Amino acid sequence: MIEILNPADLLRAKDAGALVAEMLQTLKRRSAVGVNLLDIDAWAHSMITEAGAKSCYVDYEPSFGRGPFGHYICTSVNDAVLHGRPHDYTLADGDLLSLDLAVSVGGFVADSAISFIVGDARPAESVAMIDVTERALRAGIAAAGPGVRIGDISHAIGSVLSAAGYPINTEFGGHGVGSTMHQDPHVANTGRPGRGYTLRPGLLLALEPWIMADTAKLVTDADGWTLRSATGCRTAHSEHTIAITDDGVEIFTLPVPEQAQP
Repeated sequence: MIEILNPADLLRAKDAGALVAEMLQTLKRRSAVGVNLLDIDAWAHSMITEAGAKSCYVDYEPSFGRGPFGHYICTSVNDAVLHGRPHDYTLADGDLLSLDLAVSVGGFVADSAISFIVGDARPAESVAMIDVTERALRAGIAAAGPGVRIGDISHAIGSVLSAAGYPINTEFGGHGVGSTMHQDPHVANTGRPGRGYTLRPGLLLALEPWIMADTAKLVTDADGWTLRSATGCRTAHSEHTIAITDDGVEIFTLPVPEQAQP
């Protein structure tokens, strides 16, 4: 299903985006060496409840997972890249942590993900991977707008990832959002320009470039959810929810400091 939102629904989704952005930045600040992934999940649960919002994850039971997710945020560490199920793991200096969060406010959803390095260490490979996903995300957003084809966004994202030398997996990618978290259209992280669905004002998209250092192959953890690189290499993931407007694009999940910049 492809859902086109009316102005009132877009305002609710924008509120969800602001909450997601604020939560991710708060959780990033709290994600220090010695913090357990289950603590991060508990903090997310508390913030969602205090905001009067609804988790998109805790009861989520899609075909690609095993049973309900059962947690409030995805926490993917090092070689885990997507759908990282929080578990009893204590963060160490230099860990590459990706946090992926989706919430619903007033019945409409926003979805975003950030990757960052925990502690003081700055492994060069991890820094480079995070930078590439963020640049690819900016390129995908810059390519979007009314009348643009999905393939134009995919091509823009894939061009950045490929130029940096990273393999690209197309099993999972961006997607439509709205009254539910995962909707059509699918937005692959590489593609051919001029192909696919034509974007219309009122469409919400979650764009999410993600990479693995030396492979395009995923393996699934024993938990039935967490997706890891098949070679054990490090990974990174960046995501924003954007709205297609009459004259361009609005990013709903920008952190407040970024929104305040001229």
